[in-house]
Amino acid sequence: MNCDLLATCSALGYLEGDTYHKEAECLESVKDLIRYLRHEDDTRDVRQQLGAGQIVQNDLLPIIVQHGQDKVLFDACIRLMVNLTQPAMLCFGKVPDDPVFRHHFLEVTAHLQACKEAFASEAVFGILSETLYTLLQLDWEQRQEEDNLLIERILLLVRNVLHVPADPFEEKKVDDDASIHDRLLWAIHMSGFDDLVKFLASAQSEQQWSMHVLEIISLMFRDQTPEALVSAGQARSAEEKNRDGLELEALRQKEHAAKRSRTFQRGTRHSRFGGSYVVQGLKAIGDNDVIYHRNIHNFKNHTHDSGKAVRRVPKRYRQAQECKDKRRSALNVRLFLREFCVDFLENCYNRLMYLVKESLSREQTQQHDETYYLWALSFFMAFNRGNGFRADLVSETMSIRAFHYIERNITNYYEMLLTDRKEATSWSRRMHLALKAYQELLLTVNEMDRSQDESIRQSSSVIKSNIFYLMEYREIFVTLLRKYDETKQPHSYLVDLVESTHLFMRMLERFCKGRNNLMVQKKKVRRRKSQGKKKPPAPDTSPEALVESWKIVEEELKALGFQLSESLTEGILPFDATSETPLEDQRTEAMVRVQDALLVRTGPEALGMLRAAREVWPEGDVFGSADVDPEEELELLKQILYANLPRTSPPEPVAEEYEEDAAELEEEEMESIQVSEKTFDFLDFIKRFAQPTIVRPYLLLLKTYSKNTPHTNHCIARMLHRLAVDLKMDAQLFQLSVFNLFNKILSDPAAAAYRELVTFAKFVLNRFFSLAEKNNKAYVELLFWKNVGAVREMTEGYSKEGEEKRPTWTEEEEEELRNLFEEHRDSEVLDVVETLLPLLSNSNRTRRQVVTQLVHMGLAASAKELKKQKKGTRIVLWTEEQEEELQMLHEEYKDSDDVLGDILKKLTAKRSRARVVDKLLSMGLVSDRREVYKKRSRGAPGKSSGKSSGKRMTEEDFLDELTQGFPDDPVDRDDEDESEESEEDEEQDRETSQNRGRTSQSLNPSVERRPDVGNMVNTLQQEGMSAPLLWLQNRLIKTAEDREEDGLSQPVPIVPLNEENEDAMEKKSFQKLLIKLGLRAPENEQETFWRIPAKISVSQLRSAAAALSPREEEPTGGEEQDGSRSPARESEKEDEMEKEKEKDKKGVSGEQRAEALKALLLKRKRKHQTSEQTDFTPAEDTESTPERSQENTSTKRSKHRVLDGDSDDDDDDDDEKENDSTTAMDIETNGDADSDKEDISAPVKRRRKMVLSDDEEDED
Repeated sequence: MNCDLLATCSALGYLEGDTYHKEAECLESVKDLIRYLRHEDDTRDVRQQLGAGQIVQNDLLPIIVQHGQDKVLFDACIRLMVNLTQPAMLCFGKVPDDPVFRHHFLEVTAHLQACKEAFASEAVFGILSETLYTLLQLDWEQRQEEDNLLIERILLLVRNVLHVPADPFEEKKVDDDASIHDRLLWAIHMSGFDDLVKFLASAQSEQQWSMHVLEIISLMFRDQTPEALVSAGQARSAEEKNRDGLELEALRQKEHAAKRSRTFQRGTRHSRFGGSYVVQGLKAIGDNDVIYHRNIHNFKNHTHDSGKAVRRVPKRYRQAQECKDKRRSALNVRLFLREFCVDFLENCYNRLMYLVKESLSREQTQQHDETYYLWALSFFMAFNRGNGFRADLVSETMSIRAFHYIERNITNYYEMLLTDRKEATSWSRRMHLALKAYQELLLTVNEMDRSQDESIRQSSSVIKSNIFYLMEYREIFVTLLRKYDETKQPHSYLVDLVESTHLFMRMLERFCKGRNNLMVQKKKVRRRKSQGKKKPPAPDTSPEALVESWKIVEEELKALGFQLSESLTEGILPFDATSETPLEDQRTEAMVRVQDALLVRTGPEALGMLRAAREVWPEGDVFGSADVDPEEELELLKQILYANLPRTSPPEPVAEEYEEDAAELEEEEMESIQVSEKTFDFLDFIKRFAQPTIVRPYLLLLKTYSKNTPHTNHCIARMLHRLAVDLKMDAQLFQLSVFNLFNKILSDPAAAAYRELVTFAKFVLNRFFSLAEKNNKAYVELLFWKNVGAVREMTEGYSKEGEEKRPTWTEEEEEELRNLFEEHRDSEVLDVVETLLPLLSNSNRTRRQVVTQLVHMGLAASAKELKKQKKGTRIVLWTEEQEEELQMLHEEYKDSDDVLGDILKKLTAKRSRARVVDKLLSMGLVSDRREVYKKRSRGAPGKSSGKSSGKRMTEEDFLDELTQGFPDDPVDRDDEDESEESEEDEEQDRETSQNRGRTSQSLNPSVERRPDVGNMVNTLQQEGMSAPLLWLQNRLIKTAEDREEDGLSQPVPIVPLNEENEDAMEKKSFQKLLIKLGLRAPENEQETFWRIPAKISVSQLRSAAAALSPREEEPTGGEEQDGSRSPARESEKEDEMEKEKEKDKKGVSGEQRAEALKALLLKRKRKHQTSEQTDFTPAEDTESTPERSQENTSTKRSKHRVLDGDSDDDDDDDDEKENDSTTAMDIETNGDADSDKEDISAPVKRRRKMVLSDDEEDED
C-alpha cells in the first residue's frame, strides 16, 4: 500500500476485539480518503489498495455501527463507502479487453465481493435502517438538503452492495442453501429495511426515490423466479408431480437403452484384439475400400471425421452465451420474499410503476433505466398470475399503452443490436427482457379471459380487439422470428419467442372463431417521387367535339338566363397579378382561359371570365362593348371557342414559388403510408409464417428437444403442424437436415416421452416417400430450403410458364422489325425503340417484347444498349462558363432575401434547385443549405429597388428588363429526370446528396486544406475512387464529432461495408493516402482493419477530412474572380450599364433586346479573357496553360460526376463518359471544323478567335 494511504488508514483508529477505538483525526482521515479516490488513475489503484487493506470491513463498518451518534463522521463514512462499493462496470466503463486492465477489473470485483460478505450483518443494516427511519420521520419543512443527500446515499449504498455479483468459485452452494446474497437479504429483513423500502414505494411524499427503490427491489429478486416464490412453503401440486415423473421416466429409459447397448457390444468370447475388417462400398482417401480396425459392434458410429482436429469457430459465428442459471434460495429467504411480493402488489406496485413510467416518458432518468421497469412488469405480473390472480393489483400495466411502450422498446433494441455491434450482447439482453414483458402481458390477458368477473372478461376482450386490430402488434412475432440471429441472441430468447408466438396464435385463433367478419387494420407504405403537379389531359379539339361542347354550353347558359351567382363573379380574376408579364400583355392569356373553360364545358365560368376581362380591358371592345346584350355575348363565346389562339409554353418548374420547406428541397422520394381495413383470415395470417427464415428458428430449437420442456416441444410441433397440415405445405419440411433430426428423434431410446414429435415426424416422412414415387427429383430437392413457389412446383409439377408466356413473332413481323431497326438505328433519334413502337403493324407489342426480340435476333448485343434514355441527363456536368456564371450570381444575390430563387431566375442553363444547392456547397460558396433558403422576413434591404426609387439602374435590373416578356425555351429539367428514374438510382442519389450535405456542414471552414494530400486525392479521383474518398471523409468527420462529444480518444477501426470500399482499401495507392493522413495499418494477425489512432486530435481529423474534399479548380492562366475587378473596370461597367439603360428607355424591339443581352454577356467574357492575357499570364507560361486547363478540366469533370449525383446506370457509364467529355470540350472550344488538326493550344486560340469575332459583330 502507498505510504500516504497507509498513514491515512492508520489514523482512522483500530479494532480491539469487538470494540473499535477511533483516533482524533478520524474524520479528517475519512475526508482524505475521499480526496484520494477523486484523483485515482485509470487502473483504480487507490480502490485496489484500500480493498486489499480491507478498510471497509475493519474500519468503516465498525465506525458506523459503534459511533453512529457522530452525525458528521457517519455521513462522511457513508459517503466513502458509496464510492468504494461502486460497481466495477461503472469504474471501468465496460469489461476491458486489454489483459492488464482486465486483471485490474477482476481485482476490484474480488474486493467488492469481500465487502458484500461483511455487509451481511444485522448490526450494519440495523444502524442503516434506524438512520433512514429517523430521516423519513422528518417533515418536508424540517428536512434539510443534507438529510436528502444522506437518504440518497444510504439507498445508493444498499443498491451497490446488492449489485455485487456472486463468486462462482467461492460460493459452490447447492439449492436450498444460504448464499452470501441470501444472508444479505435476511439481514435486510431482520433489520426492517425491507419495510422502509415498501414505505418509500408507496408514500406520496417520497416519490423522488422511485427509481432507487425499483433498482433495490430488482436486485433483491435477482436470483429468484416467480414460480419458485409462489410455490414456497406449499406442497407440490399434481401437475408438478406429473412433470417430475415424466422426467424420471425419460431418464430411466435412456439409462436402460445405454445398458442394452453396452451388452450388445460385448462379444461372446473375450479377445484382446479388435480385429480388422474391409468395408465394401465405402471408399477411403484413395480408390481402395476402408479398412476398419476396431470392434465391429461400434461400426455404426464410424465417421471419417474421427481423429480430425476440431476446427475453431470464429468468434463472430459462435452462439450467444446464456445468462447465468437461476438458483433456489433457502426456504426462509423465499418465504420472506414471497410475503414481500404480496405486500408490494397490494400496496405499492401500481403507484410505483406509474411514477417510474412518468419519469421514463419525460426522460428524467438515466440511460437504460427502462430495463428495471420491464423486469418489474414481467416479474410481479407473473407472481400475481400464480398467486391467485387479481386484475386490480396490476391494473397500471395492463393497458394498450403498456403494449405500445414495450413494442416500441423491442423495435429500438433491435435497431441498436444491428448498429452498436460492440454492445450487441447488452442490447440482446434488453431485447430479451422486453420480450418477456410482452409475453407476460399476453399471459395476463389470457388469464383475464378465464376470470369469473364479467367486467374483467369484457376488459380482456377490449384489449384483445385492439392488439389484434393493429398491424404492429400482429406482425411483431413474424418480424422477430425472421430476424432471429443465434450469434447475437441466446437460446433462452428463442424459447421465449416460440412460446410467446404459440400463445399469441392460440389467442388469435380463439378470438376469430366466434366472429365471421373480423376487420383489421392494414398499412401499406408507398414510395413515390415528388413529381409536382401532373399536367391535365388536353381537351379534345376535333370539329365534332367542338360542336358537341358548344351545344352543351349554349343550352346551359340559356337555361340560366345568362345570370351568374355572386360567388362565381367575385371569385374570377382574369389576370395573374404575380406574373412578370405586363397587364396589357395578358389579354391573350385571358382569352385562352375563356377558351379553356368552354372546352371543358363550363359555360358559366367562361361567361364570368369574359365579363371580368371586359371590365379590365374595355378598350377596343376585344371582349365586347359595355352594353352588349346576351345574344352578342353568346356569339362572342362561340367565336372564341372556334378561334385558333396562340398558346404559350407551360411554365418552367423553377419559376414556381420558392417558399417550400427545406425537407421538400432535399427529399427526392416521398413516403406515404396508406391505412385501410380488410377482413382478417386466420389461414392467410398463418401463411406469413410459411417462410424458410421463420421455419429455421423452429428447427434450430427442435435440435435441443431432449433439453426442452414439454411445453416448448409442444409449441414447436403445433407451429409445424399448422404449416404442414393446415396449409398443406409439408414439402417445406422436406430438407435433409430436418430428416436427420427426425431420424435422431425416432431412434431415441426415450422416444415415448416425445410422442407428439414422433407422430409428426412419421407423418412428414410418409408424405415425402409418397411424393418421391411421383417426383423423381424429390431427393435432390432435399438439399435446398424451399419457399412457397418451390413447394408448389415440387408437389404439383415443374411448369414451363416462362416459355409458354413468351410472345411469338412471325417471319413477316421479324422482317418488318429488322427493316425498321436498320432504317432508324443510325438516325439521330434519342430512343430507337420508342420510334419503332408506333411503326410496327402489331400495335400491342410492348417495349420489353421489342427489346427482347431485337436481342434474340442479334440486332443488339444486349438490352443495355437499348435502354431508355432518361431526360435531363444532357445537363449534368458544369462547364467553366456555367461555374463562373453561378459564382457571379451568388456574389450578386448573396445578401438577397431569396438567394436561390434569384439565382435560378438568372441562370442560363436551367437546373433543379437541389442541383444548384449541391453545386454551391461543392464550390465552397456556402457552408450550409440554409444560407440559400428564402428568408421569411419581408422588405429586407438586400433587394434592389432601383426602378421604384429612380436611382441608378443596377446590372440586375438591366438584365431583368432585357429578358422581360421573353420566356425561356423549354429545357429538360432534372425534376423531370427524377420522375423517370428507378428507385435504386433515386435512393443512391439521395444517400450521396445527404452524405455530401453532412460533410459540408461538418467541415470547419477555417480548416486549411493540406497541399501534400491534394495531388493524391486528385489521382484517386481520376482512377474512379471518388465514392471511397467520400466514405473515408465521412468516417473521419464522424470520429471527430464523437471524440469532441465524449472527450475520449481510442482507436477506431475503419470497416468497409461494400465491395467498392473494400476494393479501394486493398489498393496500394489508397493505402498510401491512409498512411499520409496518419492512419494505422493492422499490426498483427488479430487485427483486420485499418484504424484511426487515438493520438490524432479532433483538429487533425477535421484537417484530414478537409483535405479529402473535391479540390476546387484554381484560376489558370490569369482568370480572375468577379470580386477582384479593378476600379477602372468597375467604372467601364457602369458606363456600359448607363448606355444600355438609355437604349432601353428609347424602347427597343425584342430582337434588339436579345442582341443587347448577348453583347453584354460577351463583353463580360472579353474582360475575363483580356485580363487573362494581360494581367496574369506571362509569355513563357502560354504553352503550359492548355496543359493545366486540360488537367483541371479532367479533374473537374470527374469531380462533378461524383458531386452532381449523376443518375445514369452503371451499364451506361462508358458511353456517358465519352459523350459528356465530348460535350464539355465542344462547349469550351466552340467546335471548329478543323479542331482535330490543331495543336494542343487550340482551346486558348479558339477562345481568342471567338472574342475577336464578337468584337467585330459589336462594331458592325
